Amino acid sequence: MNAAIVDPGGDPEVIASAIEQTGVTVEKVLLTHGHVDHAAAATEVAENFKVKIEGPTEADIPLLQSLGEHGAKYGIQGRPCNPDRWLAHGDTVTIGKLSFEVRHCPGHTQGHVIFLYEPQKIAIVGDVIFQGSIGRTDLPGGNHDQLLESIRDQVLTLDDEWNFLPGHGPTSRIGEERRSNPFLQGL
Repeated sequence: MNAAIVDPGGDPEVIASAIEQTGVTVEKVLLTHGHVDHAAAATEVAENFKVKIEGPTEADIPLLQSLGEHGAKYGIQGRPCNPDRWLAHGDTVTIGKLSFEVRHCPGHTQGHVIFLYEPQKIAIVGDVIFQGSIGRTDLPGGNHDQLLESIRDQVLTLDDEWNFLPGHGPTSRIGEERRSNPFLQGL
């Protein structure tokens, strides 16, 4: 019944209600990257639950420091975010007794990370890969070639049976994306 809140981009009241309904104990906030739709509510949520924020890598400092300014452009209330722990490739994060491997996957943002839970073959991938698509690279800090390299070297090295939870849209399996995702052909 321990939990982490991953990528709270907004609606802190909705998040608090969901936590109350499930009865879990929040241990921390995890961030895959610093875009406003994934981190605008991180500071408020962490304060509300009196927990620390972990991730992404320090390369996303500029994005996290400008969450209020960027959020205003999209009608999202955001506050600057200063994670308590910056992550690096190969780090481990824990939630209760569970340990997740951290992989740095730049390209959507320079500091983007993903979280892998080996025992159940589940990956939390933020905006690196989606069902049938990949993350945008036309936003500040984006780099298309770098994103494809991250997917090739950090995501497609997982077995076909791995399920992934993207930052938007439905879940999928690595094997299905390897076979059908048009952005991954030839990687």
